[in-house]
Amino acid sequence: MKPAHIKPIVALAGGVGAARFLDGLARVVNPERLFIIGNTADDAEIHGLHISPDLDTVMYTLAGLAHPEHGWGIQGDTFRCLAALGRLGAETWFQLGDRDLATHLFRTERLRQGRTLAEVTRELAAALRIKAALVPMSNGRIRTSIRTQAGELEFQTYFVRRRARDRVMGVRFEGVEHATPAPGIIDAIRDAAAIILSPSNPFISIAPILAVPGVREALRQNRSRVVAISPIVGGRALKGPAARMMKSMRLRAAAAAVAKLYSDFLGVFILDEQDRKQSAEVQQLGIRPVVTNTIMRGLRERKALARTVVRELKIDS
Repeated sequence: MKPAHIKPIVALAGGVGAARFLDGLARVVNPERLFIIGNTADDAEIHGLHISPDLDTVMYTLAGLAHPEHGWGIQGDTFRCLAALGRLGAETWFQLGDRDLATHLFRTERLRQGRTLAEVTRELAAALRIKAALVPMSNGRIRTSIRTQAGELEFQTYFVRRRARDRVMGVRFEGVEHATPAPGIIDAIRDAAAIILSPSNPFISIAPILAVPGVREALRQNRSRVVAISPIVGGRALKGPAARMMKSMRLRAAAAAVAKLYSDFLGVFILDEQDRKQSAEVQQLGIRPVVTNTIMRGLRERKALARTVVRELKIDS
């Protein structure tokens, strides 16, 4: 007898908040069902190496390796190579740990050998015994460019080197118009039991994925299965510059304003108890609001938030 087909649970992810939520989700449902689409528009070439920060943050977190406080990098990593580079006069503003470097060396070499980014990501995840499928949004080169009062900045220059202090006037994704989704993405979205927009920055983590041709359209066709978790709580971003970016682009830094950005394809929006009064605004957008605690202080809260998503979308775990 042929086994029943099990529909995937798709997640769009970028940043530490997404990684922490996915850690909880992978403990609540069968992790082999997870199909995680990672943002790669903040990838960069540093010291000749291909760095994929968002993919690596998710990968290290699911593998139990991530630094518990920073959320990025590897816990207990050392920085001897970076210090040696500094002594040689190289720039060292982008922190690359010694164990972390092994990931970037492997990725860069495999890409030079002709492998795609999706293939290399699969190899890295398998080596770390990650059961979920982790897939870059595209194998093509897409890069986030931030328009500021100081001029246009490459994303890592804005985010890491200048510590996201510049006033953001706009964001664009170089190369996205010529990109295609990585293999399997559109089919996974169409077949999904649920599609989850993680609590990530809507402009620099989720928007690049949505900008890949075909992705947003596929979400619109599955609106009833799409849920987003607000990254804004009480007018503030729990991690990163999302709230500041919203204000500088003349948007209200509020959970309901995030829901509006996704209103053409979103079925359910999860907002924090602090923002309960915004439920009516979300409802007026044609989106069903769900109020719960979204602040993930530890593993218990990660799992609780994941269970809320599973319950509201009636996902069979």
